[in-house]
Amino acid sequence: MPPSSQRPHSHSPHQPAQPARHPAAPDLPARIEAHLCPTCAAPPSSACRTANGNTAFRYHTARLLLVPELTDPEVLVPADRAPGGPWQSPHTDERFGYASGPSAEAARTQHDVLRANGCARIFTDQTPLLAAARPERDRALSAASTASAEAAGSVTLTVVTLSDLARNATELAEVATALATSGVRLEILDGPLAGLHDPHSRPTTTTLFSVLGAARMLDLAYARERNAAGRRAAEAEGRRSGRPRVIDDALLAQAIGLRDEGVPVPQIAQRLVIASGKHAGEHPSLASVYRALAAYDGTTEPKRVTV
Repeated sequence: MPPSSQRPHSHSPHQPAQPARHPAAPDLPARIEAHLCPTCAAPPSSACRTANGNTAFRYHTARLLLVPELTDPEVLVPADRAPGGPWQSPHTDERFGYASGPSAEAARTQHDVLRANGCARIFTDQTPLLAAARPERDRALSAASTASAEAAGSVTLTVVTLSDLARNATELAEVATALATSGVRLEILDGPLAGLHDPHSRPTTTTLFSVLGAARMLDLAYARERNAAGRRAAEAEGRRSGRPRVIDDALLAQAIGLRDEGVPVPQIAQRLVIASGKHAGEHPSLASVYRALAAYDGTTEPKRVTV
């Protein structure tokens, strides 16, 4: 056995070997961390992270490619970021941008404005103005919500105008509710409500989030009352809402006659045949027969039915 002074060093099987550290230029980490990492989604002002949630020893290559004129094939994370230890979110604001427009040019214009206002990650929907589906907006809300749960600082979703975010007041209220629930701030760059709106800070809460929440409740109440009024008007005109009845008056009369003769309801269902509609030629279900007879028995006026 060689003397202890000559024994080769060995790494613990539980600790990964750390790379030899050659300090990078003083300003290089800051230039790299100015960009969101495409590989691990580490936000600006933070080091890259590993899949198991630790601070990486090296910045990811995809992030290095975002730095102009950087030729180093690899850059080590500075020692003050504690490489190998638990990754920590930066204590800075994290901004997400959302752009939408009917054309690539319109979306690109918004994208440039959002980038100039500090949005490192921008989601873009190129869709018609009245399109209901906005998948990138949903992704932006999800990403902002996740970041808000993890970040030590504040998280903001930025749009150029309020109309970029939703088509109408109800849809806008739903988005505002999602932002408020996640604690994500909404920044509007242009328009009557331009400014930063924080769901946890007054008085902005009352001027935007609470007002939108109240507007949504009004819209829902109006929709319910409108539907109820439509049903009442249809019933007054003798029109029945909902699906067509499986058992019409003629079939009900036949069922009542069979029951009066002492035929059990299951056998009645097997004797009845639907005359028209989607299920013409079929037997009504036992449940339908029971419901029809129960509804007939529950009427206040006696009926004479001729079979």
